[in-house]
Amino acid sequence: MTKLATVLAFDLGASSGRALIGELVPDEASGQKQLKVTEIHRFPNQPVAVQGHLHWDILRLLQELKTGIRKAFQLGYAPQTFGIDTWGVDFGLLDANGELLGNPYHYRDSQTEGIVEELDALIGNDRLYEQGGLQFMPFNTVNQLYAMKKAGSPKLAAASTLLLTPDLLAYFLTGEKICEFTMATTTQLYQPKEQQWNKALMEQLGIPSKLFLEPTHPGTRFGRLTDEVCAELDVPPIEAVAVGTHDTESAAAAVPASGESSFAYLVCGTWSLLGTELASPLVTPEARALDFSNEGGVGGTYQLLKNIMGLWILQECKREWDEQGEHVSFAEIVAQAEAAEPFRSFINPDDAAFYAPSGMIGRIQAYCQATSQPVPQSVGEIARCILESLALRYRQALIQMEALTEQAYRGLHMVGGGIQNELLCRLTAAAIGRPVWTGPVEASAVGNMLMQLVALGEYSGLEDARRVVAASFPITEYAPVQSNDWNQAFEIFERLRPEK
Repeated sequence: MTKLATVLAFDLGASSGRALIGELVPDEASGQKQLKVTEIHRFPNQPVAVQGHLHWDILRLLQELKTGIRKAFQLGYAPQTFGIDTWGVDFGLLDANGELLGNPYHYRDSQTEGIVEELDALIGNDRLYEQGGLQFMPFNTVNQLYAMKKAGSPKLAAASTLLLTPDLLAYFLTGEKICEFTMATTTQLYQPKEQQWNKALMEQLGIPSKLFLEPTHPGTRFGRLTDEVCAELDVPPIEAVAVGTHDTESAAAAVPASGESSFAYLVCGTWSLLGTELASPLVTPEARALDFSNEGGVGGTYQLLKNIMGLWILQECKREWDEQGEHVSFAEIVAQAEAAEPFRSFINPDDAAFYAPSGMIGRIQAYCQATSQPVPQSVGEIARCILESLALRYRQALIQMEALTEQAYRGLHMVGGGIQNELLCRLTAAAIGRPVWTGPVEASAVGNMLMQLVALGEYSGLEDARRVVAASFPITEYAPVQSNDWNQAFEIFERLRPEK
């Protein structure tokens, strides 16, 4: 088989990571290019709790990336470039010698408790949103840094450079320090309208502006594996590419919407990100009131999106069931949910009660009791409650986004690992009352690969590269089932207010 290009994508999520090979090949039947994706390495990503803090095991992740590079060549591939995408907001600090100052904090670490409210009192949420354009989430980088400043962190005092997670891992492999644009926009310290760092806010909060590098845009080649890494792994010095290193933006790049002037998408996984692609940020009082984020995308785009808690809630419940000895697979959980009574009870997935790990089942039951609903008990009842609630939350966010953009979306593109839950896809189509198109599953990795192919000159830009997605991956359509039951359920969902 003739190969036009071969690339290596690292896609790291909050619970696991993957190394995948992308091969651009000509399809003899159609004459079109196709992207063939092969997973070559998968590994867990488990945070470590120590002395009251939750950290990422960053050096273990580095070792897994090295294993992925070694495996690529051992399996006979010859990637020309590699790219890394991860979750947003988290970072490592380097000292003046370029050495890492401690293990990076996990975004669910408790250090930021109460910081959102404190910054609102100090700065004002209106000003923070007008300048940064992001939802007010406790884990935003600005909140983490302000918490460290308040605590008198010696790491912050000694720091010379801040590198966001994918840039930190790339630095370990290449020795090159960059700040990729899409990740920079997740910090709430970058001004999307002005296209620059918010140094005035940094000064007011006591955060050193010297820590931040000027952003590098996706599709830029910026270095290659160091001699030391090449010798250790016995591989050639392949080049690094700044992809859309925030996994949400890479996933959005892989939405098979080529030719659509306006479309809505849902990146479905541990988190659910429902959004649309715009030419410029939409930082308005109305967007702030509805708590939508403006994040930089690839190809000069901006993503207007809503962070929704996602399948994290179901994952936590499964972990509890496993610990209790009730070992049920996700397939069994979904089967029991499908058999359970519909529209029995709902939760607001974004309620603060569902943010922290541990005790998720009890918190779901307490929420239902506090809202005078039947309390789910069985695996099927709890899972049905979660999945229907997510579908209703997607409907709510989609309606809000249409009001903000003054657009009517004909359906919803769903991408990411969560689309393997076919029940959730069907429920979502029914809830929103319009078609849902699913695929690809490995959206973040595919978007990662697309920008590497742009850097290699295979495509002129995002629109050109996006055409290969629909040609390479199966797209499944879920038609809506018209039912007044969903309208009634949505009315109940919108009224949910737990009694204190």
